[in-house]
Amino acid sequence: MSTSDSIVSSQTKQSSWRKSDTTWTLGLFGTAIGAGVLFFPIRAGFGGLIPILLMLVLAYPIAFYCHRALARLCLSGSNPSGNITETVEEHFGKTGGVVITFLYFFAICPLLWIYGVTITNTFMTFWENQLGFAPLNRGFVALFLLLLMAFVIWFGKDLMVKVMSYLVWPFIASLVLISLSLIPYWNSAVIDQVDLGSLSLTGHDGILITVWLGISIMV
Repeated sequence: MSTSDSIVSSQTKQSSWRKSDTTWTLGLFGTAIGAGVLFFPIRAGFGGLIPILLMLVLAYPIAFYCHRALARLCLSGSNPSGNITETVEEHFGKTGGVVITFLYFFAICPLLWIYGVTITNTFMTFWENQLGFAPLNRGFVALFLLLLMAFVIWFGKDLMVKVMSYLVWPFIASLVLISLSLIPYWNSAVIDQVDLGSLSLTGHDGILITVWLGISIMV
């Protein structure tokens, strides 16, 4: 076998689909549909049918190309296992790296706050309404849930992603069952009530605001 054939064979072997790829895919899919189910229907319902159709068209290119660009940026560094901080410092210098890392943190941190509040609200609602127990102290519940998530992360990303890949199956099954159970309640009101003349581009419930906030959830 020639040297070029060996290189091609090695590259093909490295680029073949592996079990870890399946695990990561299932884990990321679980987080994606989790955020969508938790936040997106409420936000999208405010604007009606037209913003939903616009977001349906924009969802794939925005999510795919943004995440692909971010992945390529992280992989462009000299260190194969380097994170985004190391990569931007390598490309843009120490000062540029600090600025970009700060902007990245500023974009992600509010999402963590939102998730922290939402997880607390969801747990307390389940505790009080479904289980029928007495209300708990909100501060204690929030602190306990945050520490619990930090404890899970302490075991490492590999175990966390593996557990997420297992949890996604019952989550998908529950979504399918709930969707099937709601079929008898389908109606065409959302289509029949569309009035193009009454639509507004701006304003609190305008198309632009609804699409803008919806895109932030999708990406």
